[in-house]
Amino acid sequence: MFHKAALFKTFLVRTWALSLPYFKSEEKWKARALLAAIIGLNLGFVYTLVLFNEWNRFFYDALQEKNYPVFLEQLLRYTVLAFIYIIIAVYKFYLTQQLEMRWRAWMTRHYVQHWLAHQAYYQLELTRYAQLAPDQSPDNPDQRMQEDLNLFTTRTVGLSMELLNAVVTFISFVGILWTLSGEFTFNWGGTEFAIPGFMLWVAILYCAVGTVLTHYVGRKLIPLNYEQQRREADFRHHLVRVREYSEAIALDRGEVVENQQLKLRFDHVLRNYLQLIDAKKRLTMFTSTFYQASAVFPFLVAAPRFFSGAIQLGAMMQIASAFSRVQDSLSWFIDNYDNLAAWRATTDRLTHFEAAIVAASRPTQLHHEAGNGSGLQVSNLSLDLPTGKRLLAHTALQVKAGDSILLRGPSGSGKSTLFRALAGIWPLASGHVTLPASSMFIPQHPYFPNASLRDALAYPEPAANHDEETLKQALREALLPQLVDQLDVVDAWGQKLSGGELQRLALARVFLKKPAWVFADEATSALDEEAEKTLYRKLIEMVKAGNGAIVSIAHRQTVASFHEHTWTLEKSGDESVARFELRQA
Repeated sequence: MFHKAALFKTFLVRTWALSLPYFKSEEKWKARALLAAIIGLNLGFVYTLVLFNEWNRFFYDALQEKNYPVFLEQLLRYTVLAFIYIIIAVYKFYLTQQLEMRWRAWMTRHYVQHWLAHQAYYQLELTRYAQLAPDQSPDNPDQRMQEDLNLFTTRTVGLSMELLNAVVTFISFVGILWTLSGEFTFNWGGTEFAIPGFMLWVAILYCAVGTVLTHYVGRKLIPLNYEQQRREADFRHHLVRVREYSEAIALDRGEVVENQQLKLRFDHVLRNYLQLIDAKKRLTMFTSTFYQASAVFPFLVAAPRFFSGAIQLGAMMQIASAFSRVQDSLSWFIDNYDNLAAWRATTDRLTHFEAAIVAASRPTQLHHEAGNGSGLQVSNLSLDLPTGKRLLAHTALQVKAGDSILLRGPSGSGKSTLFRALAGIWPLASGHVTLPASSMFIPQHPYFPNASLRDALAYPEPAANHDEETLKQALREALLPQLVDQLDVVDAWGQKLSGGELQRLALARVFLKKPAWVFADEATSALDEEAEKTLYRKLIEMVKAGNGAIVSIAHRQTVASFHEHTWTLEKSGDESVARFELRQA
């Protein structure tokens, strides 16, 4: 019991921490004004319910007494109340939607910014695929920022306003029900007892029992909702991967395998969803029984007083209305249990995601800084894999202006990981790296946004930083003259171009920006030897003109011929120890 209470307290603290920043942000005055307006409208909404309750007594008394003038007067009063009710309902809906939209927009910007900052997105993927720390590696961050944020803001505003309505409704109607229900007298052992406000106590007891039973019946919904969101996101993620790797799958005739994988993931979705449906069925069965009974319960309790002549029809209808309002307010938990379960699951996913971003954004033990361009200096560098295996231990490196170095080693020896550490993006590294400011890394599989060719070529800089002729000249230098006239064409270049064209486009980006220091990881592996020779010759000329250097990872002898020095990574036991051999071109 105490453990559950502690967990619930922790959940409330995390939810508060998740909700509060928006109302303290740069948009705080708009947010607070919208919230205050919504609260005011909700209070006005409850007040109209009180007026409707009072109207019940006058209207039904007029019917019982066949008083036609009062009947017409009450119809007119009802029309005015209904008009006010509609206006409040419309603007309550409109302003609530505005708050939900603005809150979601702010939270989305906030999460995307922090996800991208300090390359947390990259480190989260490394942790996740290593499968070493599942509690720190949230699945499908895209789904959390797109769907979960929307659900969180919508349900938080909706549930909190409904809770406010329930509290204010209870306060507004509890006095009315207490006054109208009178005393309930009974004889026990020859002594007469009287219970004032009997129907109020009946309503409270009725709803208390219903709340406890609702939680008992529907308690499985929270973990099932959490799991459902995860499985839906996994299924969607695999669909996206099939689309992204459509050509490779088609060449491998992998449709049967992908169909099996998609079917497996969708079966997981359906299996959990069937359990969710079963849990909701049990909850619906109980809540439906609860509300069907509550529809006649107040009449059953008030009937003896009505038939004895103690109250008239109008008073009985007012009692029934007040009982219904009090019962509705006390049944907020019962009414919203399904939504609360889904909201709890969504909130848990977001707090987990935020904690993971914070953990991934913590500084590493690698001290990385930009130098003055005189050279690359590396001291005491150690590299580890996410599995815990050490790749390099206490390594020192130095590259001077004018050097051209080829990095070699068997697969798995840590060549690409070393490059990532030199770039400052590998989280499992320690030591000190001083990298020249005018440096550029060329990955084996470059990224190009789905945008115009000029934007893809200049990425991540704005294309406006470069004039038209400079962009075209970069394409020509990279042996892509056929793309010169397509600068304004918007396309998915990563899927449209061949592997060799993508690598040449990446080199065109290098020729456009002309860095003095270039680090190339199998940057020409998809090119023919003639194109490779031509482009490497241009790279060497460019870095020499900029008083820089080039460091390459490659296996071909044609690339080796352009480098004066060779670094070889050789495996030694369970570790890879760097050994450097000087070789003349």
